[in-house]
Amino acid sequence: MAQVKLLGFWYSPFTHRVEWALKIKGVEYEYIEEDRNNKSSLLLESNPIHKKVPVLIHNGKPICESMVILEYIDETFEGPSILPKDPYDRALARFWAKFLDEKVPAVVSTFLRVGEEREKGKEDVCEMLKVVDNELKDKKFFVGDKFGFVDMAANLIGLWLGIFQEASGVVLATSENFPNFCAWRDEYINCSQVKEYLPPRREDLPAFYQARVQLAAVSASTKK
Repeated sequence: MAQVKLLGFWYSPFTHRVEWALKIKGVEYEYIEEDRNNKSSLLLESNPIHKKVPVLIHNGKPICESMVILEYIDETFEGPSILPKDPYDRALARFWAKFLDEKVPAVVSTFLRVGEEREKGKEDVCEMLKVVDNELKDKKFFVGDKFGFVDMAANLIGLWLGIFQEASGVVLATSENFPNFCAWRDEYINCSQVKEYLPPRREDLPAFYQARVQLAAVSASTKK
């Protein structure tokens, strides 16, 4: 029996955060893919409050919520630090991680909306990107000079924003309107220490995305 298990979904950016942390620390673990429509008894027992992934199980004890799990991994296992050592930088990292955790999920919902709701969502996302773009001025990564805690929290905009833009044709971020963010995103994806841990691209993602958009449109039409 593996000492460390991770319950997740392949397309979950929150699961990917934990996978990155475990790989960077060099922790061997068993990955268990969950079915969102038929959640396992292990998931329901391990996270009875939210019933969501990711869940890390270490020595039989479950830890829930991706950012909580990242701190647990950083404190529990030897290897490269995920959070900065300096107390001020550590506080700064937690601030920006919380900001992104609260704001970034709006990115996904924007692409799944239609009509006026999508336009309002685009405005909200662009306001968030404006804040991020300002923070990333003259920076390679959010805090410090290496991939860390905040960059893991930012994987939805670092990786998935581009995928959703590619699949939908709806472009929110360009080097013209958000130059610092786009420079960070390019560094994020292409930096060797990051590239090794990027989740694999699925060729069926555009079709998957289009199906979700169609479902959202049908759902919206039935509520009128």
